[in-house]
Amino acid sequence: MNFQEKISAITKIDLLHGVTPLMKLHNISEYLGRDIYIKRDDMTPLAMGGNKLRKLEYLFADALSKKAKVIVTAGAIQSNHVRQTAAIAAMYGLQCVALLENPIRSHNSLFLNNGNKLLTDLFNADCYFCDELTDPNTQLQELIEKLNLQGSYIIPVGGSNVLGSIGYVNCALEIVQQKPKEIEFAAVIVASGSAGTHAGLAVGLQAFLPHTPVIGVTVSRTVEQQKPKVEYLLNQLAVQFNLSALPEIKLWDQYFAPCYGMPNDKGQQAVELLARKEGILLDPVYTGKAMAGLIDNILKETIGGNQPLLFIHTGGSPAMFAYSEINVANI
Repeated sequence: MNFQEKISAITKIDLLHGVTPLMKLHNISEYLGRDIYIKRDDMTPLAMGGNKLRKLEYLFADALSKKAKVIVTAGAIQSNHVRQTAAIAAMYGLQCVALLENPIRSHNSLFLNNGNKLLTDLFNADCYFCDELTDPNTQLQELIEKLNLQGSYIIPVGGSNVLGSIGYVNCALEIVQQKPKEIEFAAVIVASGSAGTHAGLAVGLQAFLPHTPVIGVTVSRTVEQQKPKVEYLLNQLAVQFNLSALPEIKLWDQYFAPCYGMPNDKGQQAVELLARKEGILLDPVYTGKAMAGLIDNILKETIGGNQPLLFIHTGGSPAMFAYSEINVANI
C-alpha cells in the first residue's frame, strides 16, 4: 500500500465536499516583487470556514464510530476550532461542551460576546470557563467528571492529535494536484499553533513535494516551546504511515508578540494589505501574524531563490468582529 492509499484507507466523514481554491495573489506578488500563491482554507464550507474542518472530518468519524453523544473540547474564547467543532456537533445532533480561556484577560464586550464566541453560542455549545488552559486534556477530563457527561469524546485543542493531523497530510496531496505544473514552491508558510496543520503539511509535502519546506509562523510560543509540539505529532505520523525519515522543523517566532491572542502592528498591517490589495480577509492573531512573517522575510530576502511561495490561509476572519476595538488601540 503506497502513501496515498494509506491516507485514503483512514475513515473520515466528507465535510469539505471538494477542494478549496489555490490561486495566485497577483497584486501582492507585484507589490512585493515575488510570486505569492494562497491556499484558501478559509473557504471551507461550514460555519464561516477555516482549517479545522479538515481535522474534524477524521475526528468526528472516530467519535461517531464510538457512539459518542457529547463532544468535549477546549480553546480560547475566540477559538476558530471551538466554533467549527460546535457547528459539526450541531449537524449530527450531538451535545458540544467547550472549556474556554481568556488568553488576553480582556473585558471588552465585543471580545467576550462577538465573533467566534457569538457563533459558538449560536451553534448551541455549552461553554464553561477557566483561568487558563494549562493542561487541557486533564482539565477536560475533570470537566467531564464534574458534569457527569456520559458518552463523551474529547477533541483536543485545535483538533491537533495524530488523527486530526491526517487532514493536512491529505491537504498536501490536494496542493500537489492543484499547483501549476511548471512551478515549484520555494516554501509553504503557515501559522503554527496547536501544530496539527503544520505537522500534517510537513509530512504530506515531504512525500509529494520533497524539496518544498514548510515554515511555521508561531502564534503563541518561542521556537524552543513550539518545536516539541510539532516534533511530537511528526513522530506520531511517522508511526501511522511507517515513515523512516521526518521532515525538518522550520519555525519563525518573531511575529506573535506580545502574546497569543493579542494583535500587533505588523499583523494588523498585513491584514490591511491583503484586504486592500486582494479583497481577502485575514484575522488579527493567526493568519495576520503568519502573513506578516511571510512579508517580512521577503523584504529581508531570507527565503532563497526566486521561486513562488505558498501561503496557507487557515481562516479566522470571524474574530475580526471581536477584535475591532482592540485592533484600533494597537495600530
